[in-house]
Amino acid sequence: MDRYAGNHAVVLGAGIAGLLSARVLADHYRTVTVVDRDAVTGASGPRQAIPQGHHIHALLARGQQILDELFPGFTEELRSIGVPIGDFGTSLSWYFNGEMIKKTETGLTCVAAGRPLLEDRIRRRVTALPEVTVREHTDIVGLITDPDRKRVTGARVQGRSGDAPEELLTADLVVDATGRGTRTPRWLGELGYPEVAEERVAMDLTYTTCDFHGPLEFDPIGDDIALLPVATPAIPRGAIFARLPDRYSVSLTGLLGDRPPTDMEGFLAYVESLPVPEIYKAVQNAKPMGEPKMFRFPASIRRRYDRMSRLPAGLLVIGDAACVFNPVYGQGMTVAAIESTVLARHVANGEAPNPRRYFADLAKVTDAPWEMAASADLAFPGVQGRRTLKTWMGNAYVPRVQAAAVYDEELTEAFLRAAGLVDPPQALMRPSIVKRVLRGRR
Repeated sequence: MDRYAGNHAVVLGAGIAGLLSARVLADHYRTVTVVDRDAVTGASGPRQAIPQGHHIHALLARGQQILDELFPGFTEELRSIGVPIGDFGTSLSWYFNGEMIKKTETGLTCVAAGRPLLEDRIRRRVTALPEVTVREHTDIVGLITDPDRKRVTGARVQGRSGDAPEELLTADLVVDATGRGTRTPRWLGELGYPEVAEERVAMDLTYTTCDFHGPLEFDPIGDDIALLPVATPAIPRGAIFARLPDRYSVSLTGLLGDRPPTDMEGFLAYVESLPVPEIYKAVQNAKPMGEPKMFRFPASIRRRYDRMSRLPAGLLVIGDAACVFNPVYGQGMTVAAIESTVLARHVANGEAPNPRRYFADLAKVTDAPWEMAASADLAFPGVQGRRTLKTWMGNAYVPRVQAAAVYDEELTEAFLRAAGLVDPPQALMRPSIVKRVLRGRR
Protein backbone atom coordinates (compact mmCIF):
# COMPACT_ATOMS: atom_id res chain seq x y z
CA MET A 1 0.00 0.00 0.00
CA ASP A 2 1.25 3.51 -0.81
CA ARG A 3 2.65 4.96 2.42
CA TYR A 4 1.86 8.55 1.43
CA ALA A 5 -1.13 10.33 2.97
CA GLY A 6 -0.69 13.15 0.45
CA ASN A 7 1.74 14.99 -1.77
CA HIS A 8 2.34 18.17 0.21
CA ALA A 9 1.99 19.19 3.86
CA VAL A 10 2.55 22.73 5.13
CA VAL A 11 3.59 23.36 8.73
CA LEU A 12 3.03 26.88 10.07
CA GLY A 13 5.79 27.67 12.57
CA ALA A 14 9.36 26.38 12.94
CA GLY A 15 9.51 26.03 16.72
CA ILE A 16 9.78 22.71 18.54
CA ALA A 17 6.21 21.65 17.73
CA GLY A 18 6.56 22.66 14.08
CA LEU A 19 9.88 20.87 13.63
CA LEU A 20 8.60 17.67 15.23
CA SER A 21 5.48 17.86 13.05
CA ALA A 22 7.67 18.17 9.96
CA ARG A 23 9.73 15.19 11.11
CA VAL A 24 6.76 12.82 11.38
CA LEU A 25 4.99 14.19 8.28
CA ALA A 26 8.13 13.62 6.18
CA ASP A 27 7.49 9.88 6.52
CA HIS A 28 4.04 10.17 4.96
CA TYR A 29 4.03 13.17 2.58
CA ARG A 30 6.21 13.55 -0.48
CA THR A 31 7.12 17.12 0.45
CA VAL A 32 6.80 19.15 3.66
CA THR A 33 7.17 22.95 3.78
CA VAL A 34 7.79 24.68 7.11
CA VAL A 35 6.96 28.40 7.17
CA ASP A 36 8.29 30.86 9.76
CA ARG A 37 8.64 34.63 9.96
CA ASP A 38 12.07 34.44 11.63
CA ALA A 39 15.51 33.67 10.28
CA VAL A 40 15.83 30.06 11.40
CA THR A 41 18.68 28.62 9.35
CA GLY A 42 21.73 28.61 11.60
CA ALA A 43 19.91 30.47 14.39
CA SER A 44 21.93 29.97 17.55
CA GLY A 45 20.27 32.21 20.11
CA PRO A 46 16.73 33.07 21.28
CA ARG A 47 14.52 33.94 18.30
CA GLN A 48 12.24 36.98 18.08
CA ALA A 49 9.20 34.73 17.60
CA ILE A 50 9.96 33.00 20.91
CA PRO A 51 10.14 35.75 23.53
CA GLN A 52 10.44 33.15 26.30
CA GLY A 53 13.53 31.69 24.61
CA HIS A 54 15.88 33.55 26.97
CA HIS A 55 14.57 31.60 29.94
CA ILE A 56 15.32 28.12 31.22
CA HIS A 57 13.36 25.42 29.40
CA ALA A 58 12.93 21.90 30.72
CA LEU A 59 12.72 18.78 28.60
CA LEU A 60 10.86 16.26 30.72
CA ALA A 61 11.72 12.57 30.71
CA ARG A 62 9.04 11.49 28.24
CA GLY A 63 10.12 14.24 25.85
CA GLN A 64 13.71 12.99 25.91
CA GLN A 65 12.54 9.46 25.18
CA ILE A 66 10.50 10.57 22.16
CA LEU A 67 13.36 12.69 20.74
CA ASP A 68 15.63 9.66 20.88
CA GLU A 69 12.96 7.65 19.05
CA LEU A 70 12.53 10.27 16.33
CA PHE A 71 16.25 11.08 16.07
CA PRO A 72 18.34 8.03 16.99
CA GLY A 73 21.38 8.97 19.05
CA PHE A 74 20.04 12.44 19.85
CA THR A 75 20.88 12.42 23.58
CA GLU A 76 24.38 11.12 22.93
CA GLU A 77 24.85 13.84 20.30
CA LEU A 78 24.02 16.47 22.93
CA ARG A 79 26.34 14.83 25.43
CA SER A 80 29.16 14.92 22.87
CA ILE A 81 28.94 18.72 22.58
CA GLY A 82 29.04 19.29 26.33
CA VAL A 83 25.36 19.35 27.30
CA PRO A 84 24.94 18.26 30.94
CA ILE A 85 23.09 14.93 31.05
CA GLY A 86 21.93 13.28 34.26
CA ASP A 87 19.18 11.48 36.15
CA PHE A 88 16.04 13.37 37.15
CA GLY A 89 16.24 11.89 40.63
CA THR A 90 19.92 12.52 41.40
CA SER A 91 21.12 15.39 39.17
CA LEU A 92 18.27 17.68 40.21
CA SER A 93 17.64 18.84 43.78
CA TRP A 94 13.88 19.31 44.20
CA TYR A 95 12.61 21.49 47.07
CA PHE A 96 9.01 21.76 48.22
CA ASN A 97 8.22 24.11 51.10
CA GLY A 98 11.95 24.47 51.66
CA GLU A 99 12.62 20.73 52.05
CA MET A 100 14.47 18.62 49.48
CA ILE A 101 12.87 15.35 48.48
CA LYS A 102 15.16 12.37 48.82
CA LYS A 103 17.47 11.74 45.87
CA THR A 104 17.31 8.42 44.06
CA GLU A 105 18.16 6.92 40.69
CA THR A 106 15.06 6.89 38.51
CA GLY A 107 16.44 5.88 35.10
CA LEU A 108 14.83 9.03 33.67
CA THR A 109 17.23 11.16 31.64
CA CYS A 110 17.53 14.91 32.20
CA VAL A 111 18.96 16.97 29.31
CA ALA A 112 20.09 20.51 30.23
CA ALA A 113 20.55 21.93 26.74
CA GLY A 114 18.58 25.18 26.94
CA ARG A 115 15.88 26.05 24.40
CA PRO A 116 18.00 27.63 21.61
CA LEU A 117 20.55 24.79 21.50
CA LEU A 118 17.90 22.08 21.69
CA GLU A 119 15.87 23.68 18.90
CA ASP A 120 19.01 24.12 16.79
CA ARG A 121 19.91 20.44 17.04
CA ILE A 122 16.36 19.33 16.22
CA ARG A 123 16.26 21.74 13.29
CA ARG A 124 19.52 20.33 11.90
CA ARG A 125 18.07 16.82 11.94
CA VAL A 126 14.77 17.87 10.37
CA THR A 127 16.17 20.10 7.62
CA ALA A 128 18.57 17.33 6.61
CA LEU A 129 15.53 15.31 5.49
CA PRO A 130 15.15 15.50 1.69
CA GLU A 131 11.39 15.89 1.98
CA VAL A 132 11.56 19.05 4.13
CA THR A 133 11.93 22.66 2.96
CA VAL A 134 11.99 25.68 5.27
CA ARG A 135 10.55 29.02 4.15
CA GLU A 136 12.03 31.59 6.55
CA HIS A 137 11.47 35.37 6.65
CA THR A 138 7.90 34.59 5.58
CA ASP A 139 4.67 35.86 7.13
CA ILE A 140 1.62 33.63 7.37
CA VAL A 141 -1.32 35.63 6.03
CA GLY A 142 -4.19 33.17 6.21
CA LEU A 143 -5.72 29.92 4.99
CA ILE A 144 -6.94 28.78 1.58
CA THR A 145 -10.12 26.70 1.37
CA ASP A 146 -12.26 25.07 -1.25
CA PRO A 147 -15.36 27.02 -2.41
CA ASP A 148 -17.71 25.58 0.23
CA ARG A 149 -15.14 26.13 3.01
CA LYS A 150 -15.28 22.52 4.14
CA ARG A 151 -11.63 21.81 3.41
CA VAL A 152 -8.45 23.80 3.98
CA THR A 153 -6.36 23.51 0.83
CA GLY A 154 -3.28 25.52 1.79
CA ALA A 155 -1.98 28.77 3.23
CA ARG A 156 -1.44 32.31 2.01
CA VAL A 157 2.09 33.53 2.76
CA GLN A 158 4.18 36.59 2.02
CA GLY A 159 7.91 37.25 2.21
CA ARG A 160 8.92 39.88 4.76
CA SER A 161 10.67 42.13 2.27
CA GLY A 162 8.64 45.23 1.47
CA ASP A 163 7.69 44.39 -2.11
CA ALA A 164 7.21 40.62 -1.82
CA PRO A 165 3.98 39.41 -3.43
CA GLU A 166 1.49 37.23 -1.60
CA GLU A 167 1.81 33.54 -2.50
CA LEU A 168 -0.52 30.57 -2.31
CA LEU A 169 0.99 27.39 -0.87
CA THR A 170 -1.45 24.66 -1.82
CA ALA A 171 -1.35 21.60 0.41
CA ASP A 172 -3.15 18.40 1.27
CA LEU A 173 -2.64 19.18 4.97
CA VAL A 174 -1.91 22.34 6.97
CA VAL A 175 -0.64 22.02 10.56
CA ASP A 176 -0.78 25.11 12.78
CA ALA A 177 2.26 25.08 15.07
CA THR A 178 2.46 28.86 15.52
CA GLY A 179 2.29 28.70 19.32
CA ARG A 180 0.41 30.92 21.74
CA GLY A 181 -0.11 33.57 19.04
CA THR A 182 -2.17 31.17 16.92
CA ARG A 183 -4.82 32.72 14.67
CA THR A 184 -6.67 29.51 13.89
CA PRO A 185 -9.64 30.35 16.16
CA ARG A 186 -10.03 33.66 14.34
CA TRP A 187 -9.57 32.10 10.92
CA LEU A 188 -12.21 29.47 11.69
CA GLY A 189 -14.62 32.18 12.80
CA GLU A 190 -14.06 34.07 9.55
CA LEU A 191 -14.84 30.85 7.65
CA GLY A 192 -18.16 30.47 9.46
CA TYR A 193 -17.17 27.83 12.00
CA PRO A 194 -18.27 27.95 15.67
CA GLU A 195 -16.19 29.68 18.29
CA VAL A 196 -13.43 27.51 19.76
CA ALA A 197 -14.15 26.89 23.44
CA GLU A 198 -11.30 27.62 25.86
CA GLU A 199 -10.34 26.64 29.37
CA ARG A 200 -8.22 29.18 31.26
CA VAL A 201 -6.23 29.22 34.46
CA ALA A 202 -5.07 32.77 35.19
CA MET A 203 -2.09 32.94 37.56
CA ASP A 204 -0.38 36.16 36.37
CA LEU A 205 3.08 34.60 36.32
CA THR A 206 6.28 36.57 35.86
CA TYR A 207 9.63 34.95 35.42
CA THR A 208 12.92 36.78 35.23
CA THR A 209 16.16 35.14 34.15
CA CYS A 210 19.79 36.11 34.45
CA ASP A 211 22.76 34.14 33.08
CA PHE A 212 26.12 34.05 34.85
CA HIS A 213 29.65 33.22 33.79
CA GLY A 214 31.30 30.20 35.35
CA PRO A 215 33.11 28.95 37.23
CA LEU A 216 31.42 30.09 40.43
CA GLU A 217 33.29 30.83 43.65
CA PHE A 218 30.68 28.73 45.46
CA ASP A 219 29.03 26.04 43.35
CA PRO A 220 26.27 24.01 45.06
CA ILE A 221 25.45 22.23 41.78
CA GLY A 222 28.86 20.70 41.08
CA ASP A 223 28.54 17.90 38.53
CA ASP A 224 24.76 17.88 38.90
CA ILE A 225 22.33 19.96 36.82
CA ALA A 226 19.99 22.13 38.88
CA LEU A 227 18.45 23.21 42.16
CA LEU A 228 14.69 23.73 41.99
CA PRO A 229 12.82 25.38 44.84
CA VAL A 230 9.26 24.94 43.59
CA ALA A 231 6.69 27.62 44.45
CA THR A 232 3.95 26.47 46.81
CA PRO A 233 1.06 28.31 48.50
CA ALA A 234 3.13 28.38 51.70
CA ILE A 235 6.31 29.65 49.95
CA PRO A 236 5.07 31.25 46.72
CA ARG A 237 8.44 32.35 45.30
CA GLY A 238 10.17 29.76 43.14
CA ALA A 239 13.25 29.40 40.98
CA ILE A 240 15.42 27.21 38.80
CA PHE A 241 19.19 27.45 39.23
CA ALA A 242 20.79 25.41 36.46
CA ARG A 243 24.13 24.50 34.94
CA LEU A 244 23.93 24.81 31.15
CA PRO A 245 26.64 23.96 28.58
CA ASP A 246 28.27 27.40 28.64
CA ARG A 247 26.79 29.23 31.63
CA TYR A 248 24.88 29.14 34.88
CA SER A 249 21.33 30.45 34.80
CA VAL A 250 18.79 31.54 37.40
CA SER A 251 15.10 31.84 36.50
CA LEU A 252 12.95 33.42 39.21
CA THR A 253 9.19 32.97 39.27
CA GLY A 254 6.50 35.08 40.89
CA LEU A 255 2.73 34.57 40.87
CA LEU A 256 -0.25 36.90 41.16
CA GLY A 257 1.64 40.09 40.41
CA ASP A 258 4.83 39.29 42.33
CA ARG A 259 7.38 40.37 39.71
CA PRO A 260 11.06 39.39 40.07
CA PRO A 261 12.96 42.59 39.15
CA THR A 262 15.19 43.12 36.14
CA ASP A 263 17.73 45.37 37.87
CA MET A 264 20.61 43.37 39.34
CA GLU A 265 20.18 44.69 42.88
CA GLY A 266 16.49 43.80 42.92
CA PHE A 267 17.14 40.47 41.19
CA LEU A 268 19.66 39.41 43.83
CA ALA A 269 17.36 40.55 46.63
CA TYR A 270 14.67 38.27 45.20
CA VAL A 271 17.18 35.40 45.03
CA GLU A 272 18.06 36.02 48.68
CA SER A 273 14.37 35.64 49.62
CA LEU A 274 14.24 32.06 48.29
CA PRO A 275 14.02 29.16 50.76
CA VAL A 276 17.31 27.68 49.43
CA PRO A 277 20.11 30.04 50.58
CA GLU A 278 22.76 28.21 48.52
CA ILE A 279 21.46 29.87 45.35
CA TYR A 280 22.09 33.39 46.65
CA LYS A 281 25.48 32.37 48.00
CA ALA A 282 26.39 31.02 44.54
CA VAL A 283 25.45 34.09 42.48
CA GLN A 284 25.81 37.06 44.82
CA ASN A 285 29.33 37.76 43.53
CA ALA A 286 29.06 35.99 40.15
CA LYS A 287 29.59 37.92 36.93
CA PRO A 288 26.33 38.30 34.94
CA MET A 289 26.39 37.74 31.18
CA GLY A 290 23.86 40.54 30.65
CA GLU A 291 20.88 42.24 32.23
CA PRO A 292 18.10 40.05 33.64
CA LYS A 293 15.22 39.49 31.19
CA MET A 294 11.56 39.32 32.17
CA PHE A 295 8.69 37.42 30.60
CA ARG A 296 5.07 37.69 31.72
CA PHE A 297 2.61 34.85 31.34
CA PRO A 298 -0.96 35.78 32.28
CA ALA A 299 -2.77 32.46 31.87
CA SER A 300 -2.66 28.87 30.71
CA ILE A 301 -5.10 28.30 27.84
CA ARG A 302 -6.48 25.05 26.48
CA ARG A 303 -8.39 25.28 23.20
CA ARG A 304 -11.02 22.56 22.97
CA TYR A 305 -11.03 21.67 19.27
CA ASP A 306 -12.21 18.23 20.38
CA ARG A 307 -15.54 19.81 21.36
CA MET A 308 -16.19 21.56 18.04
CA SER A 309 -19.44 20.62 16.32
CA ARG A 310 -17.84 21.22 12.89
CA LEU A 311 -14.25 21.24 11.67
CA PRO A 312 -12.77 21.68 8.20
CA ALA A 313 -10.78 18.85 6.69
CA GLY A 314 -7.12 19.45 5.98
CA LEU A 315 -6.31 21.53 9.10
CA LEU A 316 -4.77 20.34 12.36
CA VAL A 317 -3.32 22.20 15.36
CA ILE A 318 -0.42 21.16 17.61
CA GLY A 319 1.75 22.39 20.47
CA ASP A 320 1.08 25.70 22.21
CA ALA A 321 -1.38 26.58 19.45
CA ALA A 322 -3.62 23.89 20.94
CA CYS A 323 -2.72 24.19 24.63
CA VAL A 324 -0.27 26.56 26.29
CA PHE A 325 0.90 25.52 29.76
CA ASN A 326 2.30 27.47 32.68
CA PRO A 327 6.02 27.26 31.77
CA VAL A 328 7.05 26.75 35.40
CA TYR A 329 6.23 23.04 35.07
CA GLY A 330 8.34 22.57 31.94
CA GLN A 331 5.65 20.65 30.07
CA GLY A 332 5.44 22.53 26.77
CA MET A 333 8.22 20.90 24.73
CA THR A 334 7.45 17.42 26.08
CA VAL A 335 3.71 17.70 25.36
CA ALA A 336 4.59 18.88 21.82
CA ALA A 337 6.71 15.73 21.43
CA ILE A 338 3.87 13.54 22.70
CA GLU A 339 1.44 15.28 20.34
CA SER A 340 3.79 14.62 17.42
CA THR A 341 3.33 10.89 18.06
CA VAL A 342 -0.45 11.43 17.82
CA LEU A 343 0.03 13.24 14.51
CA ALA A 344 2.25 10.40 13.27
CA ARG A 345 -0.43 7.81 14.06
CA HIS A 346 -3.10 9.76 12.20
CA VAL A 347 -1.14 9.96 8.94
CA ALA A 348 0.51 6.52 9.13
CA ASN A 349 -2.24 4.60 7.33
CA GLY A 350 -1.70 6.44 4.06
CA GLU A 351 -4.99 8.33 4.30
CA ALA A 352 -5.75 11.98 5.02
CA PRO A 353 -6.16 12.48 8.79
CA ASN A 354 -9.66 12.88 10.18
CA PRO A 355 -9.66 16.13 12.24
CA ARG A 356 -12.35 14.97 14.65
CA ARG A 357 -10.51 11.77 15.51
CA TYR A 358 -7.16 13.58 15.67
CA PHE A 359 -8.40 16.22 18.12
CA ALA A 360 -10.11 13.56 20.26
CA ASP A 361 -6.78 11.74 20.59
CA LEU A 362 -4.94 15.01 21.16
CA ALA A 363 -7.30 15.75 24.04
CA LYS A 364 -6.53 12.35 25.62
CA VAL A 365 -2.78 13.00 25.76
CA THR A 366 -3.31 16.60 26.92
CA ASP A 367 -5.65 15.73 29.80
CA ALA A 368 -3.00 14.56 32.28
CA PRO A 369 -0.44 17.37 31.92
CA TRP A 370 -3.21 19.98 31.83
CA GLU A 371 -4.83 18.63 35.00
CA MET A 372 -1.47 18.41 36.78
CA ALA A 373 -0.45 21.97 35.93
CA ALA A 374 -3.91 23.49 36.42
CA SER A 375 -4.38 21.78 39.78
CA ALA A 376 -0.98 22.93 41.01
CA ASP A 377 -1.79 26.52 40.03
CA LEU A 378 -5.27 26.38 41.51
CA ALA A 379 -3.78 25.45 44.87
CA PHE A 380 -2.93 29.17 45.13
CA PRO A 381 -6.13 30.88 46.39
CA GLY A 382 -5.77 33.94 44.14
CA VAL A 383 -5.46 31.97 40.90
CA GLN A 384 -8.58 32.10 38.73
CA GLY A 385 -9.94 28.94 37.15
CA ARG A 386 -12.44 26.14 37.55
CA ARG A 387 -11.90 24.10 40.69
CA THR A 388 -13.48 20.65 40.71
CA LEU A 389 -13.65 17.95 43.36
CA LYS A 390 -10.73 16.30 41.57
CA THR A 391 -8.75 19.55 41.92
CA TRP A 392 -9.43 19.76 45.66
CA MET A 393 -8.51 16.12 46.19
CA GLY A 394 -5.29 16.42 44.21
CA ASN A 395 -4.26 19.55 46.08
CA ALA A 396 -4.87 17.78 49.38
CA TYR A 397 -2.92 14.65 48.40
CA VAL A 398 0.07 15.71 46.25
CA PRO A 399 1.68 17.93 48.95
CA ARG A 400 1.54 14.90 51.24
CA VAL A 401 3.36 12.86 48.60
CA GLN A 402 6.04 15.56 48.37
CA ALA A 403 6.38 15.82 52.15
CA ALA A 404 6.73 12.07 52.56
CA ALA A 405 9.22 11.92 49.67
CA VAL A 406 11.67 13.93 51.79
CA TYR A 407 12.37 10.61 53.55
CA ASP A 408 11.26 8.00 50.99
CA GLU A 409 13.10 7.49 47.69
CA GLU A 410 10.32 5.30 46.29
CA LEU A 411 7.93 8.22 46.58
CA THR A 412 10.51 10.46 44.92
CA GLU A 413 10.66 8.10 41.97
CA ALA A 414 6.88 7.76 41.73
CA PHE A 415 6.41 11.54 41.86
CA LEU A 416 9.10 12.25 39.25
CA ARG A 417 7.75 9.61 36.87
CA ALA A 418 4.34 11.33 37.00
CA ALA A 419 5.83 14.84 36.78
CA GLY A 420 8.00 13.68 33.85
CA LEU A 421 4.85 12.52 31.99
CA VAL A 422 6.16 8.94 31.89
CA ASP A 423 3.46 7.59 34.22
CA PRO A 424 -0.12 8.91 34.48
CA PRO A 425 -1.00 10.94 37.59
CA GLN A 426 -3.21 8.07 38.72
CA ALA A 427 -0.04 6.07 39.39
CA LEU A 428 0.41 8.15 42.55
CA MET A 429 -2.83 6.63 43.83
CA ARG A 430 -1.65 3.04 43.68
CA PRO A 431 -2.31 1.32 47.04
CA SER A 432 1.42 0.76 47.63
CA ILE A 433 2.10 4.48 47.10
CA VAL A 434 -0.82 5.64 49.25
CA LYS A 435 0.39 3.33 52.03
CA ARG A 436 3.86 4.87 51.94
CA VAL A 437 2.41 8.39 51.96
CA LEU A 438 0.27 7.63 55.00
CA ARG A 439 3.18 5.96 56.75
CA GLY A 440 5.33 8.98 56.01
CA ARG A 441 2.69 11.23 57.55
CA ARG A 442 2.77 9.23 60.78
